[in-house]
Amino acid sequence: MTQHLAAETSLDGLPTSTGTTPGWWREAVIYQVYPRSFADSNGDGMGDLEGIRTRLPYLKELGVDAVWLSPFYASPQADAGYDVADYRAIDPMFGSLHDADAVIREAHALDLRIIVDLVPNHCSDQHEWFKQALREGPGTPLRERFHFRAGRGEDGAEPPNDWESIFGGPAWTRVADGEWYLHLFAPEQPDFNWDHPAVQDEFRSILRFWLDLGADGFRIDVAHGLVKAPGLPDLGRGEQLKLLGNQVLPFFDQDGVHEIYRSWRRVLDEYAGDRIGVAEAWTPSADRTAMYLRPDELHQAFNFHYLNTGWDARALRATIDESLDAMRPVGAPTTWVLSNHDVVRHVTRYGGGVQGLARARAAALLMLALPGSAYVYQGEELGLPEVVDLPDSARQDPAFARGEGQDGLRDGCRVPIPWSGETAPYGFGDGGSWLPQPAEWAGLSVAAQTGDPHSTLELYREALRLRRAHRALGAGDAVEWLEAPEGVLAFRRGDFTCTVNTTAEPVRMPAPGTVLLASADLTDLADPDVLAPDTAVWWQG
Repeated sequence: MTQHLAAETSLDGLPTSTGTTPGWWREAVIYQVYPRSFADSNGDGMGDLEGIRTRLPYLKELGVDAVWLSPFYASPQADAGYDVADYRAIDPMFGSLHDADAVIREAHALDLRIIVDLVPNHCSDQHEWFKQALREGPGTPLRERFHFRAGRGEDGAEPPNDWESIFGGPAWTRVADGEWYLHLFAPEQPDFNWDHPAVQDEFRSILRFWLDLGADGFRIDVAHGLVKAPGLPDLGRGEQLKLLGNQVLPFFDQDGVHEIYRSWRRVLDEYAGDRIGVAEAWTPSADRTAMYLRPDELHQAFNFHYLNTGWDARALRATIDESLDAMRPVGAPTTWVLSNHDVVRHVTRYGGGVQGLARARAAALLMLALPGSAYVYQGEELGLPEVVDLPDSARQDPAFARGEGQDGLRDGCRVPIPWSGETAPYGFGDGGSWLPQPAEWAGLSVAAQTGDPHSTLELYREALRLRRAHRALGAGDAVEWLEAPEGVLAFRRGDFTCTVNTTAEPVRMPAPGTVLLASADLTDLADPDVLAPDTAVWWQG
């Protein structure tokens, strides 16, 4: 197997890849940037790659190890860039390939790694393959790279099977010549046929393109969806599809996906610097997720079971145990995540307002104390809530536009984050923002919170500093649970202990050491045996 040099060359011949720390991803803190909502460099109201580049020092100071960039590829933007027309080109709204190269090079200069989003389940209906497939007609080679089928019923007027789209309505759209094509998401997102060797060859080539540019890995969108059951059998029931559930489905989590990821792992292993694959795999159980992380497959998978666990000590402990137990046999690190670009921000999920923020701060310390890798969604370090009152005219989520499927609230977690100033767009850019920002966000900006020891931003900065300084945080694959009152989590890792009170009342329990960090003011500074409501504390000793 060819081993690529540790320092690949960028578009202008400069070295890009960091490639210095084996296994860096096992306990990394990875920050998700949603490009259109992070920073706008040219005043068009839309975030871009140059805006990201200029804000990389902020992420370095925050203390993260890597940056995951949501899609920036050439796209008609029918689904916020998850409908890709060209996997080797940058959409002009975000800049150019030179801008992507500059982001990677500057990130590496700051000792930050870059993970790019890859969307292999489907492309855009404006992808050249799909446009040519439509032109060539039924029975032609390009159509075999997608799922084209004749319809059922009189004159083929009914879809080929009963599958529903995640975004609502049938998962099939009929074209002018009478055939139907499959799209598990929007009609503008035709699914690839991964049984076709040309599809597999193309994506291995795409991987190498970005790895040669210096990318440190890939977040793989809908990683569980690539392979469909032979014959595309009916589901047999008419319920609305969900990304996460305990159903066995003919289009999700099919065993055939694993051979694809084995071939991808071989590509990743050709490159020095520990390049990684991260699966967005919505599976029925942690055990099924672990299958994607066997030693010859991918490196990490998002822990959606943890994300979906409520603010309840008993449920959280069960999910933590289940997650660690599932990953241990395959030797993979568990990941922990509280929010992302597809779900309601956890401040709001945990009740909103003062209570929701207190729980979110405590949840951050719990997450960062657990063994494995943690993901931080842009703005959660500022304590941003979901924006639930966006006007209908501003929303761009395709599910909302159709009035079907998911609740359409994904726009609420994608509102551009505030950097500075008293009025919108709060330093995001000079030309407004593509989604309106709330008036109360002035007090949540990076500038407003910097230096305030009580702010959520400074809590994250200190937690990440301590995580780097204390090897018991992040490393390993187990926790030692301690006896604790009802509603309290308590675990030890080496000389470090984390306690979390998930109840609404103060709880008395013996202090396990000296306070390192607390998510809220302790109820009684003179009595460290009292743990405040909705509070997490890190202890040493």
